[in-house]
Amino acid sequence: MIEFHLDTRSGVAPYLQIVQQVRQALLLGLLSEGDQLPTVKQVVMKVAINPNTVLKAYRELEREGLVSPKPGVGTFVTKTLGQASLTEHEPLRRDLEAWLTRARTAGLTEAEIEALIHSTFRVSVEEER
Repeated sequence: MIEFHLDTRSGVAPYLQIVQQVRQALLLGLLSEGDQLPTVKQVVMKVAINPNTVLKAYRELEREGLVSPKPGVGTFVTKTLGQASLTEHEPLRRDLEAWLTRARTAGLTEAEIEALIHSTFRVSVEEER
């Protein structure tokens, strides 16, 4: 089962962080069709968040057709986003972990690493167009 983590310094609304984490888990194959998301109560207890925020995130995921609530039972994944399994991504993940280690050793902060990744990704996407 997915465990949510919120970054209060990110500037991203908490409900959107939950939505993004579910999307990422679906893309990576960590969540599959039929899997249950944590209950609102479980999320509230784990990350100290307002229940309405969790409900808003789950409604957004439902609107996107990714999950479906079953009253009295929970919220379940109805659609996956990834085409490849997580095991197929493992070599890339190991390469990324090695790169992150080199970046930290070079003295880059978390914010600098994120900025470098985002800017490199944007340039790469623009070059493909």
